[in-house]
Amino acid sequence: MEQLKTIGRELAMGSQGGFGQTKEFLDFVKSIGEARSKAEEDRIVMQEIETLKKRIVEPDIPKRKMKEYIMRLVYVEMLGHDASFGYIYAVKMTHDDNLSLKRTGYLAVTLFLNEDHDLIILIVNTIQKDLKSDNYLVVCAALNAVCKLINEETIPAVLPQVVELLNHPKEAVRKKAVMALHRFHQRSPSSVAHLVPNFRKRLCDNDPGVMGATLYPLHDLIGLDASAYKDLIGSFVSILKQVTERRLPKSYEYHQMPAPFIQIRLLKNLALLGNGDKQASEHMFNVLGDIFRKCDSSTNIGNAVLYECICCVSSIYPNTKLLEAAATAISKFLKADSHNLKYMGIDALGRLIKISPEIAEQHQLAVIDCLEDPDDTLKRKTFELLYKMTKSSNVEVIVDRMIDYMISINDNHYKTEIASRCVELAEQFAPSNQWFIQTMNKVFEHAGDLVNVKVAHNLMRLIAEGFGEDDNTADSQLRSSAVESYLRLVGEPKLPSAFLQVICWVLGEYGTADGKFTASYISGKLCDMAEAHSSDDTVKAYAVTALMKIYAFEIAAGKKVEMLPECQSLIEELAASHSTDLQQRAYELQALVGLDAHAVESIMPADASCEDIEIDKSLSFLDYYIQQAIEKGAQPYLPESERNGMSSMNNFSNQHESSQHTLKFEAYELPKPSVPFKAAPPSPVNDFSLVPDSSYANETRQSAPYVSVSDRGPAELRLRLDGVQKKWGQPSYSSATAPTSSPTPQKSVNDGGGEASNSRRDVPYDSKRTQVEISSEKQNLAASLFGGSSKPDKKSASSSHKSARTNNQSVEKIQATSELVEQKTPVQPPPDLLDLGEPTLLSNPSYVDPFKQLEGLLEPGQGISVGNHNSISSPDIMGLYTDGTTINQSSSSSMASKDDFNLLAGVSNSVTKPGSVNKSAQPNKGFNPKDFLEKDALVRQMGVTPMSQNPNLFKDLLG
Repeated sequence: MEQLKTIGRELAMGSQGGFGQTKEFLDFVKSIGEARSKAEEDRIVMQEIETLKKRIVEPDIPKRKMKEYIMRLVYVEMLGHDASFGYIYAVKMTHDDNLSLKRTGYLAVTLFLNEDHDLIILIVNTIQKDLKSDNYLVVCAALNAVCKLINEETIPAVLPQVVELLNHPKEAVRKKAVMALHRFHQRSPSSVAHLVPNFRKRLCDNDPGVMGATLYPLHDLIGLDASAYKDLIGSFVSILKQVTERRLPKSYEYHQMPAPFIQIRLLKNLALLGNGDKQASEHMFNVLGDIFRKCDSSTNIGNAVLYECICCVSSIYPNTKLLEAAATAISKFLKADSHNLKYMGIDALGRLIKISPEIAEQHQLAVIDCLEDPDDTLKRKTFELLYKMTKSSNVEVIVDRMIDYMISINDNHYKTEIASRCVELAEQFAPSNQWFIQTMNKVFEHAGDLVNVKVAHNLMRLIAEGFGEDDNTADSQLRSSAVESYLRLVGEPKLPSAFLQVICWVLGEYGTADGKFTASYISGKLCDMAEAHSSDDTVKAYAVTALMKIYAFEIAAGKKVEMLPECQSLIEELAASHSTDLQQRAYELQALVGLDAHAVESIMPADASCEDIEIDKSLSFLDYYIQQAIEKGAQPYLPESERNGMSSMNNFSNQHESSQHTLKFEAYELPKPSVPFKAAPPSPVNDFSLVPDSSYANETRQSAPYVSVSDRGPAELRLRLDGVQKKWGQPSYSSATAPTSSPTPQKSVNDGGGEASNSRRDVPYDSKRTQVEISSEKQNLAASLFGGSSKPDKKSASSSHKSARTNNQSVEKIQATSELVEQKTPVQPPPDLLDLGEPTLLSNPSYVDPFKQLEGLLEPGQGISVGNHNSISSPDIMGLYTDGTTINQSSSSSMASKDDFNLLAGVSNSVTKPGSVNKSAQPNKGFNPKDFLEKDALVRQMGVTPMSQNPNLFKDLLG
């Protein structure tokens, strides 16, 4: 009675402006509560903001008044309005020496600011000072601000002081210090990685509150690496046992439940540590059994602990007795009248059926009741349970129930989820292809465009592939049933675009295949669809393509095609459409109708949608024409990436030239061969191409200023070096590797695991229902959902025959490819004029040595011999400026492997025959390539005729 009087006096004081607030503030709060609309509330708040803007800037405001203004700003922010003009005053209040004002300032700052705000830097020093305060209330206020405001950059500024507070004599400070370190770990794990032993140490704190706070950071650490914390299982089990035995102080009890929140956190940690570990789980079995026996299920908090214990049992290594205890607890949840407990029971049952599927059979009637419950949340949770327990024996009942529920709801988000689950279950457990097609039709019809586009393609592929066997009759029946069902649905007013695309494709492919429907009837339906959905270009495109297939099949069969008037008007309309795609399809249809039967059959063969199309990416059928054109003097084709050529040239020059000595890349005139030789077109990768291109010179001047370009006219030949294999220095590109053989397809083996059979437990669903006769409909539904649990799940016929057919096609492809490779005869490419290695003799008798064609440019005896292992004479350095290609693949690969071979070193250190004078070994005489190139550049800059047109220059340069 005395307490009631005290409360009454306090309320009376509050109504008159007590508790430190003025009557003005209380009237503001009251007016907000009495506002009848959001507009009226906003008007009141804006008036308050204008009042605070005027008063908060007044000089010499009393501290009591400033505290009230800050609280009014907090209230304005809570209502969703901007009060940023007063943030700085809250920051100033944290500097006050008065404890009440300081705590008010910290409270306001933590509500106003975030960790990235510009004002954070102003309170870091204040927090550092307050963490060292002798008043533990000030320290606690600072730690609260640390958890909210300190970001990753400012963690090092306060971390040492927070670590010191772990040993503070007050348990409240130690608890908040642990919470602050946990927050640091969440924001920057690397900053507190060295402090993990402190968490282990605080787990043994004398105060249960500090120990309970330590369980949260340990939970995060265990989630990252459970193996590193297996040694904590004994400690957790010991603490949990002490809690259940009520050894903690009475202050930690909640509704006569000993420390329930500590129990829940310990069970979460044990679930992570015992997952899949039998030895670790065995230490937990006894204490989990004690919780099942001692837990009070008459209160909400007791049911929460019981539910968490069930979750822990479902996560650790299975134990028969614990599973039985969990099933008993679930039965209590399902028998309860509360929807919350039923929801919790359905969720717990969904966790246990992964371990022991037969547990669901004991509660089948309860699941049926939850499925028919008016509570939508409970019904959705029950559908999640059915989704988890679906198999081939009950897929039809469950999917039909899901589709019926999907039709009844208006939530597009959840409708999309239900549709995706129906599609997934139908693809995985479909008993037959006919049922799968009918189910997909229902999903498309009622879910609309919410269905994924891939589902439509999977449906079309299934209809095209059929059963995957040689039973053509079954495949034709499947397609005929699909055509008939789609013709019935064409007249529906609202069909999604993806479903209409499927209908058009099926009618075009198989509309006239069985002869039940004429081409005129199918084409009329397609024209009606295109006209009814005139705003959807995709549907019209599918309809025109379907018309093209129908007319093509009729022409190929030798029948006379008479296009309907509505089809002709549709084609004329699409031919004038703004969509280029529709125009192209319309013109293709008009052109196809005028062709003969043989051409049409070749263009559009019947039932060829699943045939593999082999694409010759190399276009080998053009090799003969290319070879003839090259023999007549045509240039080989260069890809567009190599046509500009400047990027590879820049890389080439940057890697192998200094800025003082740059190599000039202008081309000499290509000498014409006296005797043409026949060879395959050279590869563009290993080819010097002289391209008469005026634009190339402009690009060279802009992007490569070190390249000297002579002003001889736009038709001057220039050397192209992009993609060329270099003969000195480091390689600029990787040699092409030999094609690897195709891997042999391996058959996938599905190992079916047997279900663990536990002992049957007869737990009655509800004692009240024993006197009531259960309806036969529910019994049949329960038998359909839960019957035959011991039967092995069967995959759908469609999934099995698809994989078999894919493997057979892969084997046939590999065999055909290997036979084609064996029949091909390799064509030897022309020789590489830059190959200074061992030459490979050619078997072609018409081959002419290209070096002999250059003898007319040199005097007898002026050739330069480059030595190799066999002392064979090699071409001179002028071969750098001629057109060269690789002799054959073997020599090309051998050159690519000799990466350390240096052309200039080979010229200067050439080995001559015995008795001859080696001019290159003399320092002041003989041919020097470096001087030769410098002289060549000087001559070009002076505008002198190139050496290729003045043979006498060779004599001067070569001595």
